[in-house]
Amino acid sequence: MEPNDRANNPRPASAEQMQWFRDAKFGLFIHWGPASISGAEISWGRMDRIEDGAEHQRIPGAVYDNLYREFNPARFDADAWMAMAKKAGMKYVVFVTKHHDGFSMWPTGQARWNDPAKPEHYSIADTPFHRDICQEIANAARKHGLKLGWYYSTRDWTHPDYLKGDNAVYNAYYEAQVNELLTRYGKVDVMWFDHAFGDWNQYTIEHLFKAMYQAQPGLLVNNRAARGLHDIPAGAMMQREEGDFDTPEQRIGHFQADRAWESCVTMTRCRHDGGGWSYRPGEPTRSYEECLKMLVSTVTGDGNLLLNIGPMPSGEILPEQVDVLGRIGAWLEQHGDAIYNTRGGPFVNGKWGGSTHRGSKIWLHVFKWSFGNTLRLPATRGTIRSACTLEGARPEVVQTSTSVKITLPKAHQTRIVTVIELSMD
Repeated sequence: MEPNDRANNPRPASAEQMQWFRDAKFGLFIHWGPASISGAEISWGRMDRIEDGAEHQRIPGAVYDNLYREFNPARFDADAWMAMAKKAGMKYVVFVTKHHDGFSMWPTGQARWNDPAKPEHYSIADTPFHRDICQEIANAARKHGLKLGWYYSTRDWTHPDYLKGDNAVYNAYYEAQVNELLTRYGKVDVMWFDHAFGDWNQYTIEHLFKAMYQAQPGLLVNNRAARGLHDIPAGAMMQREEGDFDTPEQRIGHFQADRAWESCVTMTRCRHDGGGWSYRPGEPTRSYEECLKMLVSTVTGDGNLLLNIGPMPSGEILPEQVDVLGRIGAWLEQHGDAIYNTRGGPFVNGKWGGSTHRGSKIWLHVFKWSFGNTLRLPATRGTIRSACTLEGARPEVVQTSTSVKITLPKAHQTRIVTVIELSMD
């Protein structure tokens, strides 16, 4: 079948269509919008939301919903953002176009309110800034060689017709918005939905997928377009476990080689509510060591890491986050051969670290050594012909029919993770 046949016969992406994603390993997630002015969590910080959740810093809905009037990020520079992502070693970007609060970060043509006291479209065009942020992100991503993804929340807590009756009015609204995102900005590589809410019959999931594949035949879609819905009929095209890749959140997924997955994790560590997706002043940034270990743990588990930033209201990114990303990029410049275009295994990851492989090479990513300088692993296929760290040290290798023992003096071990390349016969 040709790729565009997915429009008539919606189905998960082929292995060929998935290859770039599984090779990429590292992407940038961006949550940003008027909510950044408040310093409260995007959407969840709105006091009058529909669905209950964790305790977040909250502000009244009437205040939150009018933050757009002040949103004027004069220092926003999409080119600088994407240059930072490229320098960090990231291969793709996923930008939040609309979160649960319903605000659109592009000049949508879809009206939501017929109320003179409210903006008709509730979008970036209603702000003092006016500029199409999605267009600027798309242009800059392509300039820097990054694949482009759009995040879109199926939830919409401020739309007057959300979850009303058969949801028909809202369905038409959100399908039209998704179509705008997939037809205005050139090639889009990923559509990243966030959990729907309600009943399967309140949404037109199958129609949505046909329309998306018609607009973007090679599009990858995460597993959340239908996740969270109830009463999904047997045999439905998009059951909650389907989509092209899984999306563990705020945690690193388990080793999984039979299906693509991507852990999305915030750089901001919120101590009280588990958020940190949007700008949260006063909350700490995860350290370089923690972020690097997350990346290595994800890749050795055969997944991708989508690391999130929450830019400031000005459009600037926190300096400490820029610093951590730059340090990760420097590490990847030296160790990228053991990360990109690899697959996890053959040794399953654990507290000791993990492994990646490609062709006749296996890379061990060691966090923790036994007895100071020894690593014991189960047997593997093939004969280990040579072993060396990426800094050039030569560990001692003892391979038997039941195990592999690696010994490396502490002087040659790296503080956070030691990478050892095994060449196999």
